[in-house]
Amino acid sequence: MVRLRQPKPRHRAVILWLLAAALVPLVACRRAAPTAKLFDPSQVAFSATYNPLFDSQLYPSMILATTSTSQPPAETFTATLTSPADNAVLRIVIDSSSLNYVTIFQEILPRRGQTYTFQPSIKWKYDQLRSLRQPRTIDLTFTCYINDEEVDIKNLHLNCRSVNECPLSLLYQGRTTDFRYLFAAYVNEDHPQIEQILADILAQGTVSRFSGYQNGPESVRRQVFSIWYYILNRGIAYSSITCTSNPSPRANVQHIRFFDEVWETRQANCVDACVFFASILRKIGLKPVIFVEPCHAYLGYYTDKNRRHLELLETTITAWVNFPDIERNLRDDGLLDDAQFLKISKYLDDKDIERYHNHQLDIDALKLAVARNLFSKATDYDRETYQANLAHFADTASITYQRLDIEQLRQSVQPIN
Repeated sequence: MVRLRQPKPRHRAVILWLLAAALVPLVACRRAAPTAKLFDPSQVAFSATYNPLFDSQLYPSMILATTSTSQPPAETFTATLTSPADNAVLRIVIDSSSLNYVTIFQEILPRRGQTYTFQPSIKWKYDQLRSLRQPRTIDLTFTCYINDEEVDIKNLHLNCRSVNECPLSLLYQGRTTDFRYLFAAYVNEDHPQIEQILADILAQGTVSRFSGYQNGPESVRRQVFSIWYYILNRGIAYSSITCTSNPSPRANVQHIRFFDEVWETRQANCVDACVFFASILRKIGLKPVIFVEPCHAYLGYYTDKNRRHLELLETTITAWVNFPDIERNLRDDGLLDDAQFLKISKYLDDKDIERYHNHQLDIDALKLAVARNLFSKATDYDRETYQANLAHFADTASITYQRLDIEQLRQSVQPIN
């Protein structure tokens, strides 16, 4: 009987090390063996593109305004590919970024050799879009899978604009597309600050309640005047800031302040003032209209629910006087110095001026008289130009003249809030 000698422990360790070293190349070769691709990327010809109309500019205002509607402003992202097999399962994965979540789009491609085009909807981070007040860049990565096999990857590099930036019109290949209807997105009747504003207006005593169209046209005018008087007391000044840093030479855009920005900064241009005023009108059940002309916008509102009569209002006239500044310069005797009184006396009739000098018109009555006079001027200010441009407003193909009925636009444009 032959006995096998057991290797010594030191020899056993050497043998095990040699065996392991011999197996490593085999494992490595096994892992490095390439997996055969079933689908040729060149035949699939996958592409992911952004609508060239937007010139690589992404507008959060447009996304937020149309995200819950059935009528998007334009097809923004497009994926195109040729099916490499019958009934192939397509899956497009859009990676997450600072402004969007991972998005998965899946479809069946029935016929081999057929080219298919899709418009995938991206899952945006809406809170991030709403808070975006400065431009930034964003990279969106689209990965194409066919039957769970990764076929191709495309990347889009875009400039994301501030949410305050509203496109007015975009030019592409000699054709201009109008987007002024997005002004309606800045009208925000749901803003929580409006409830406090309405309470403050009632405290002024210019109106006892807000009843919408329940009590006739005169009641409507009184309600609108009460809002007008509040804005005068708030001291909202005119500010012509409209420019943006948008680098696209084909984009006509405007910076629009949101409701809370107008209220807090007490500044507004013609569009800012229109959307601010219209937000409150919408809240109390009235029907505002914004009229857009070249380089200007003014407000209109119906005095009856059946839309038979329209009143106009030049909202920038609220900046003609500054009530808070006037009150700060009130003397101990309850009168203003000559320079301050001169600023507002042109908005008073002779009888009111006489009553004021006879101490029969205190500061509150003085402000109310000025406010009524300015309200009358604001009502008549745009009447002539409105009548002259009725045909332009009626022309649905017109880009420079727009009649933006906020109630009607709510079907396709929601507030950015």
